[in-house]
Amino acid sequence: MASSRGGSQQVIRTGDMEKMSLDQLKAVKEQADIEVNLLQDSLNNIRTATGRLENASAALHDLSLRPQGKKMLVPLTASLYVPGTLDDADKVLVDIGTGYFVEKTMAEGKDYCERKINLLKSNFDQLIEVASKKKTLADEAGLILQAKLKQSSPSS
Repeated sequence: MASSRGGSQQVIRTGDMEKMSLDQLKAVKEQADIEVNLLQDSLNNIRTATGRLENASAALHDLSLRPQGKKMLVPLTASLYVPGTLDDADKVLVDIGTGYFVEKTMAEGKDYCERKINLLKSNFDQLIEVASKKKTLADEAGLILQAKLKQSSPSS
């Protein structure tokens, strides 16, 4: 079994798992299950963030079509809106994280959203691949563990 910590991927072959004790197999399966669950949480977070950015991009597009001086409701939170007037549709504030906002042109704001969406989709695809491998590892460990348990239990 070749394994390393600190962000590196763990490589365990089926042949190596067959040589492990029951306790080692249980530990491998539990660890792989935990990692699969964490990866699933990360995938859900990426989906949520991508959806928010797609909504922001659509809102920027909608905003760019409105004339200057147009009365509108401005969201302060997800459920609180205040009346406002569109002053300059070509300048937008972009939330770049941790409470920091940057003023950008409409085109730069749209470009920022698209770049972030593409980055998140790329990360999503990579995480899907890793999660799939971890799930396969957990399933293989479970099968080998069941087979060893059947062998070690006295047959009636």
